[in-house]
Amino acid sequence: MSRFVLITPDAGFDSRLRQAVGGGLHGSVQTFFTSLLPDDPHQLFAGLDQEQPEVLILGPEVPLDEALRFATILNVSFPELSVLVAAEPEPDFLLHAMRAGIKDIVSPDSDAAQLRVLLERASQSFASRHRTLAPQQAAESNKGLVIGVFSPKGGVGKTTVATNIAIGLGKIAPMSVVIVDLDLQFGDVASGLYLDPEHTVTDAVSPAASQDSLVLKAFLTVHPSSIYALCAPPTPVDADDITPDQIGRLIEQLSEQFQYVVVDTAPGLPEIGLAAMEKCTDVVWVSGMDIPSVRGLRSGLDILRQLDIDPDTRHVVLNMADSKTGLTVQDLESTIGAPIDVSIPRSRAVALSTNRGIPVLQEPVKDPAVKGLNHLVERFNPAWRAKSQRKLHRRVVV
Repeated sequence: MSRFVLITPDAGFDSRLRQAVGGGLHGSVQTFFTSLLPDDPHQLFAGLDQEQPEVLILGPEVPLDEALRFATILNVSFPELSVLVAAEPEPDFLLHAMRAGIKDIVSPDSDAAQLRVLLERASQSFASRHRTLAPQQAAESNKGLVIGVFSPKGGVGKTTVATNIAIGLGKIAPMSVVIVDLDLQFGDVASGLYLDPEHTVTDAVSPAASQDSLVLKAFLTVHPSSIYALCAPPTPVDADDITPDQIGRLIEQLSEQFQYVVVDTAPGLPEIGLAAMEKCTDVVWVSGMDIPSVRGLRSGLDILRQLDIDPDTRHVVLNMADSKTGLTVQDLESTIGAPIDVSIPRSRAVALSTNRGIPVLQEPVKDPAVKGLNHLVERFNPAWRAKSQRKLHRRVVV
């Protein structure tokens, strides 16, 4: 049952919110008729006559600077909680709201129908956060999925796949996704998302950021699709002083703050990439439909088996698939000794989107490649993962 808490002195907004909840949402609303926010969120929750809420709405007449402060604290202490703020969607405020972990902005004049849509989305975000973790992770911590995108060879569209994964996951969990460019010398995430970042990985591994997740979050770049990006340094020289240990710490921090951390890596298996892989819950291997790519993937998988650092949850992606190359999917599977999980056809739409810096999943495009990319994104959806776990359990029992 969804549970909602509203803080506002505005009785009219409270009435519309209760209409929204009563018009199809299951749950109760508890309202604090005040514009004042406590210093500590535990003080607020101690006064509830129910369990910790799923959605907290900071309504009209709550000062926006106080709302940002309170949301930032909640984002650290209660990352699963969905926080909505009633405010006009000014660009500057939207940027600060995303960095504070606010899930959505509500117009103070929203009617019951509009509020119902926003509350449903916020409740789904709360539920998604709880279901995302694999059972063994849930038992150990409250960290999000870390999805590493790797390829032994360059030129196979790895960054295109990584950016589209992030964009697709942003639709499942808005403001709860961050993509990190760990191709530190020649990374293309910034151009792939048409970003001009003020801060990069260099800032994110600084002592101040590594010791304070709030400082780290200030170094992230906000993307219009409701995701964050942490881009590679502007010049290759800047990457020289970044160590594998710093990268490991960075990924740990981000996984504590975000539901999904998508990591784009440099081709091959450099030290930075291996350090990232050790933190991954999922690894996406991207291969082209050519002999060098497939042989490189087979060699890479063999090396990782020997090192015993290949995560159990693996997704093999055949990118730019083309039946006219003389190879079949069966040929590739036989060579690498593993099944192809997702096949993405060669596509002019994807090539155009990459050159524009607008991932193909960001816009409503009809193309066979879009279907393949959506299939890949769906593998990280909590519902798909739960279904897969049940299938695996049945096979083991049998």
